[in-house]
Amino acid sequence: MSALTTTPDGFLLHGAPLRIISGALHYFRVHPDHWADRLRKARLMGLNTVETYIPWNLHQPEPGTLVLDGLLDLPRFLRLAATEGLHVLLRPGPYICAEWDGGGLPHWLTADPDIRPRSSDPRFTDAVDRYLDLLLPPLLPHMAASGGPVIAVQVENEYGAYGDDTAYLKHLEAALRTRGVEELLFTCDQADPEHLAKGSLPGVLATGTFGSRIDRSLARLREHQPQGPLMCSEFWIGWFDHWGGPHHGRDAADAAADLDRLLSAGASVNIYMFHGGTNFGFTNGANHHHTYAPTVTSYDYDAPLTEHGDPGPKYHAFREVIARHAPVPDEPVPAPARKLPPTTVELTHRRSLLTSAAGKAVPAPEDPLSADALGRRAGYVLYRTTLPAEGSGLLHFTGGVGDRAQLFVDGAPVGVLERERREETLPVRVPRAGAELHVLVENMGRVNYGPRIGTPKGLLGPVTFDGTPLHGWDCHPLPLDAPPPLPFAPDPAPLSAEPAFHHGTFEVGTPADTFLSLPGWTKGQAWINGFHLGRYWNRGPQRTLYVPAPVLRPGTNDLVLLELHGTTATRAHLTDTPDLGPAPH
Repeated sequence: MSALTTTPDGFLLHGAPLRIISGALHYFRVHPDHWADRLRKARLMGLNTVETYIPWNLHQPEPGTLVLDGLLDLPRFLRLAATEGLHVLLRPGPYICAEWDGGGLPHWLTADPDIRPRSSDPRFTDAVDRYLDLLLPPLLPHMAASGGPVIAVQVENEYGAYGDDTAYLKHLEAALRTRGVEELLFTCDQADPEHLAKGSLPGVLATGTFGSRIDRSLARLREHQPQGPLMCSEFWIGWFDHWGGPHHGRDAADAAADLDRLLSAGASVNIYMFHGGTNFGFTNGANHHHTYAPTVTSYDYDAPLTEHGDPGPKYHAFREVIARHAPVPDEPVPAPARKLPPTTVELTHRRSLLTSAAGKAVPAPEDPLSADALGRRAGYVLYRTTLPAEGSGLLHFTGGVGDRAQLFVDGAPVGVLERERREETLPVRVPRAGAELHVLVENMGRVNYGPRIGTPKGLLGPVTFDGTPLHGWDCHPLPLDAPPPLPFAPDPAPLSAEPAFHHGTFEVGTPADTFLSLPGWTKGQAWINGFHLGRYWNRGPQRTLYVPAPVLRPGTNDLVLLELHGTTATRAHLTDTPDLGPAPH
């Protein structure tokens, strides 16, 4: 029996009235050693609940597997929430959006063009069922029915914005119930009558997602659902950024005023985000409305708790608002965490990517294979073939590239093609018959919203040179989950423009949070002590990468950069201040 029940206008938990005052905190975007700190700060702001998605694609990287350790140790996260006295809202998807790679759907599933994701297509629902068979047993002890913190579980995610397959939603409801989930189930949809109608289920609580127009949004929710708690399951108080776009934010006083309107109306709320965290590694998603737009590494979201876990302006403003409507702990607001003293890192060693890429190439006698055909969720693919004749001509990539291709002829860079700009053709000068053509294709993040989820990566069709097909490709997957093993050679040409790994060391006394700044560098990936911080790009708006203190160690630390273009510097900087872009106006 569900511990959380509904009345005509509210919730009861074990029979006692409960107003849910929740904040989103994605465990998979926060270093595990920081989970306890972030949960404590959620309680001190006045939250009684935290919410998290569950990313299917990371928990099940291959069919039949389940990863529940490190950054993905969800049972540990739930235990820590319970220790802090917080309830939990779980949102297992299977689709989560979240500006997360592929919306959380596994690449091995969406790579099949015949499968209709987010539908009652049995090929999709069978995969969901097999995943839930593995995922739910270790989570059931943490449900409220077993004395755990999880009081409610979401069915799908904003489905009304995507489809109207009610049979699919009913399948998910039954899949949770038959596997032992007794807790309250809910759906969430944008506060639009059509979305609410298509995305909700009879007998399942409908909730809304919105960031403003509070009275209108709550009225639409009440019109759709005449009885039951009013709940905003995503109260948008900030926003995310795309590479090359503006840095987003929202005035703290404006967001706090809308939070006050929500709570004054008697509604429950889940603040999205309370603490955004970071898209570490290759986990950021992308949008594709008019054009492809990848999301940056930071998921700060202008949230009350900053990307690095310090209380920001919204933390103080929201705490004051919550105190008008619910008890807030009589404890001081946490102080900002100590930062590492500014440090310079000399990158003294280098290793070429084109000549030292490890691993076995996959031959493609005819046309190149996509990254999906090569089984790669993320990372890069290096393609190699030869050009038949010397002279000037046009290289044409049928179907374009997914998502950004750098081209080299006999090792010399000759140009870049970007999906973002819908580029498919490049003029090149070939110095000799048989010249080597290398194409390095970067997956910039899989689309997480709308009908383009599952769009393939890598080279997406035949390649021609002046109309002549190029065949005989070597396709070299470069997952780069970790940098290549050390040592690198001393750098003979530090300002070379070829893609290369750069390595340097730096000393740390006491580890503390810091921010990696790379003036003079162009685009690439960064690792510290093997931990993949994520993507950097001088296109901005983000200018620094967050380095969590637990990534560092006392003594000597390693920094590795994969620089894809060129650098005018041979050093990097660790600073005590983040730079996510110019403050929004």
